Amino acid sequence: MICAATLSDLSVLELAEPRPRGGTRREAAPARPSPEPAPPPAPDPSPLLQIRGVTLEYRTPQRVVRATHRIDLDIHSGDRFVLLGPSGCGKSTLLKAAAGFITPVEGAITLAGAPVHAPGPDRIVVFQEFDQLPPWKTVVQNVAFPLRAAKALGRREAQERARHYIDKVGLTPFADSYPHQLSGGMKQRVAIARALAMQPRVLMMDEPFAALDALTRRRMQEELLALWDEARFTLLFVTHSIEEALVVGNRVALLSPHPGRVRAEFNSHAFDISSIGSEAFQGAVQRLHARLFETGAPAEANR
Repeated sequence: MICAATLSDLSVLELAEPRPRGGTRREAAPARPSPEPAPPPAPDPSPLLQIRGVTLEYRTPQRVVRATHRIDLDIHSGDRFVLLGPSGCGKSTLLKAAAGFITPVEGAITLAGAPVHAPGPDRIVVFQEFDQLPPWKTVVQNVAFPLRAAKALGRREAQERARHYIDKVGLTPFADSYPHQLSGGMKQRVAIARALAMQPRVLMMDEPFAALDALTRRRMQEELLALWDEARFTLLFVTHSIEEALVVGNRVALLSPHPGRVRAEFNSHAFDISSIGSEAFQGAVQRLHARLFETGAPAEANR
């Protein structure tokens, strides 16, 4: 006997084994194998930000200066990619080109396959200067202003998102303060909150902690990594500090002295703030220092 059920229920009912009544016992039909779960979608292997054969130049009153020479780099979604090199190697110029402020004289830069020709809200830059905040606006007004200027959100929504990211960088008690009432580190937190509030495809930071004292700099590195752990944004970061490159980045590109060429590329995902002082960390610092300043070294990638 089958318990009472609708026709649609029969496909999912467990049938009770019938008792034999002198006749041959009927074998139950074999159960259909359950379908295999669909495999998760494979991650997109294509780079988010691609730099191909990029040469950058700028003019002085005396001559044309070549800042970088035929740079090739791939930055993938979620990378913390660091450009490391000595002063004058073109790392900041390269970042500005990726942001759309400078046009290459050779090569191309693409974001998600689309050519980069101008600045846009999908690439936000945080500079090292403390005076990048309009002094007549409060902290919350500074963070909300780009959202309103880009017409991304209405006034109320922009204020809500601004306060959300102000809280993320620990400045809620200073949301209504003006820039002149903040320390240098606090101003940089505002700049980071303002950039993250735009939710860019790539956050670009040009030596953002270079002018801070050592203790504040370490604190800002910790806070940046904590924000990345939560949001997993794509980061393009410029520094001339080997230690900072290893701590902040999971990939590090070494640029040679002027004009900048890619000398090598290293994976640094094994290191973080807690690695500083360890034998492995100090060994990595020494290897990068030797590779960075050796003469006549050909470009290569170490993965």
